[in-house]
Amino acid sequence: MFKCGLAFPRCRWILPLLLLLAIIFDIIALAASSGWVNSRYHYASLWNQYRGRDPNWEEDSLMKFGWAKATAALLIIGCILLIICFILSFLALCKEQVGLLRVIGVILFVAVLFQVIALIIYPVKFTEILIQNGDYEYSWSYGFGWGATILMIGCGVFFCCLPKYEDELYGQAKPIYIYG
Repeated sequence: MFKCGLAFPRCRWILPLLLLLAIIFDIIALAASSGWVNSRYHYASLWNQYRGRDPNWEEDSLMKFGWAKATAALLIIGCILLIICFILSFLALCKEQVGLLRVIGVILFVAVLFQVIALIIYPVKFTEILIQNGDYEYSWSYGFGWGATILMIGCGVFFCCLPKYEDELYGQAKPIYIYG
């Protein structure tokens, strides 16, 4: 016989794992030293930019620009809020604090707001101020920032919807199986 159903008590640990993955993506985006913008004679991270050719790269800090400081601050605040949500998710799912689930969802949406603003400010201001000529492409660590943001949006939606399934989540409801 085949039985199919969603085992909420086992699946509830997927969300903290997704939050951990988003934290890892955020840290990669923040710590990457050469991956946000690339071109033939110019590349930049969140913190520094490098111009020149292969053996002779001239390093210059982006932190002298206000928009770069704002971008870094917003990303760091978003990452801190994400870490807080990760810790709260363990408390909510271990101690069966259903009221805390929506709070986690709201905090995640605030963190998403910070991250989206930062991830839009950076390319707009970078291309407006620093690009003189040539083709530029936004690279893998900038993509990790967007990946973390997308994971946070999905987790925020699920954390806001989970209180509707409180009995199933904590194993207090009888599972419904589909027999085929």
